[in-house]
Amino acid sequence: MRFPAHAAAPAGTLSRPPAHGPGWAGTEPGEAAPAPHAARRLVITADDFGASIAVNRAVERAHREGVLTATSLMVAGEAATDAIATARKLPMLGVGLHLVLVDGRPTLPPDRVPDLIDGDGRFRANMVRAGVDFFFRPAVRRQLAEEIEAQFIAFGATGLKLDHVNAHKHFHLHPTIAGLIVEIGARFGLRAVRAPVEPPEPLAEVEPASPGRLADRVAAPWARTLQARFASAGLIVPDQVFGLRWSGHMHVRRLTGLIEHLPPGLTEIYLHPATEAGFAGHAPGYDYEAELAALVDERTRAALRLSGARLGSFTDFEEERVAA
Repeated sequence: MRFPAHAAAPAGTLSRPPAHGPGWAGTEPGEAAPAPHAARRLVITADDFGASIAVNRAVERAHREGVLTATSLMVAGEAATDAIATARKLPMLGVGLHLVLVDGRPTLPPDRVPDLIDGDGRFRANMVRAGVDFFFRPAVRRQLAEEIEAQFIAFGATGLKLDHVNAHKHFHLHPTIAGLIVEIGARFGLRAVRAPVEPPEPLAEVEPASPGRLADRVAAPWARTLQARFASAGLIVPDQVFGLRWSGHMHVRRLTGLIEHLPPGLTEIYLHPATEAGFAGHAPGYDYEAELAALVDERTRAALRLSGARLGSFTDFEEERVAA
């Protein structure tokens, strides 16, 4: 089920990360804060944790000095070991699994997943063709299920609490992958999943002339179906997610604008911060450093103070739901 809008906010507010919980609203010591808005809850997530040291250092800084409350770990990423060590120093950071089935290497040995990879041992780049095989070829589905389970196992081996799951490039929009996440995740304590439903109205409020992307419009019905499917499985699912249209370009004006126009319900805003661009596997054209700057900018903290939204990880809100 989704997190209920009527749950009471915890008493008091907290001053700075990493000790922010669902009542944190960016207040400074001695500063009065508005009462948290009972209908607005916000998770701010960094994807691709473990992809590189540049990403890991950005996640750490954005959590310690800024407003970042969660991050999604690539368990087979080039810097996954460093990411895990970093996360262990940040007990209030919600760490989830960033399931990678494209644009990366498998967790299992190549001979266990021959139909998922190309000649270089990386996942096949053609998501459409891979998706067709997932749906129609039982042997490929078995390999897919084993790889997804292996990534859950690898996350479990870190000793970190599983805050959420999402998939690289939103590949969990594929119904076969979505079903396997629900089925396999149930054995590993899965509680929250991202469904990339991005309503256009807040985007238009922030940038009236910002054009929507055709890919997002095509994906929107699938995302709503995915949202309903995950919710029916008893998982926490954000009511809306922001980060699709401006992926890689969530600068401070866009981030603060979204916070100022935050819809009711549970919202996730995801970004891709890094201390520098150009690392192995980076997305060409992404402004990684600007996204990090947005997360630590005082204007972002000010927007949160004024919004009264409760800020936390998915775990924070799950624990609050259980206690309510």
